[in-house]
Amino acid sequence: MSRPAYEAVAARLREQILGGELAPGDRLPTEPELSTRYGVSRSTVREALRVLSSQNLVETTRGVSGGSFVVHPRAEHVRDYLEVTLGLLAIGEEVSVESLLEVRDLLEVPAAGLAAERATPDQLEALRATLLDPASVASSAMHECNHRFHFLLVAATGNPLLEVVAQPVYRTLVTRFARGEADLSFWEEVVDDHRLILEAVEQGDAARAQDLAREHLVRLRSSYVAMDQAVPDEAGVYHLPSPR
Repeated sequence: MSRPAYEAVAARLREQILGGELAPGDRLPTEPELSTRYGVSRSTVREALRVLSSQNLVETTRGVSGGSFVVHPRAEHVRDYLEVTLGLLAIGEEVSVESLLEVRDLLEVPAAGLAAERATPDQLEALRATLLDPASVASSAMHECNHRFHFLLVAATGNPLLEVVAQPVYRTLVTRFARGEADLSFWEEVVDDHRLILEAVEQGDAARAQDLAREHLVRLRSSYVAMDQAVPDEAGVYHLPSPR
């Protein structure tokens, strides 16, 4: 079955943008020009432009100097698009929790090694600031510190492309498991793991940082899988089992 005309127009314009025929900042032809070029109605052209706008490829402005322009790419646009797409796939069960965790391992373990080689003093200080005492803060604060540690560890690689790819995977897992409550022993073990990883990073020991990151994620895997299969208690709360 052939696809709708607006999708065909959007696909052709997308090819031109991604292929470099249309560069960031370039003005697209007007709606009448595109309508004539592709033999479609202006409403079809507008729908195609809406699709490209939703993908952060073009933006439309009004006024005398307005029109549709190719967007200057920003990393957050790509991250957001990947996060939404992964989230939808996970909700639709086309991507399992096990698959997300496997991809996370493939990205975050090497990232720990790169962070050991490249982290700046400010990045190390920011990582240290996430190592709170679980006995002194609420579970919600521990969730936030856990998330921040992993985000900062990837950022410390100095590779923005790795951030773009890794963060949506992690955010998808965070969204899925943010409902979980964990006891004190869970967070103590997580913080202990983070502390050991950070020590290896501070010492510039890439091999040890990777080994520790791998062990940490392997331990968490069973907790996440169990959480995904869990049934809430009478209060509607899901409980994260110990990672060990």
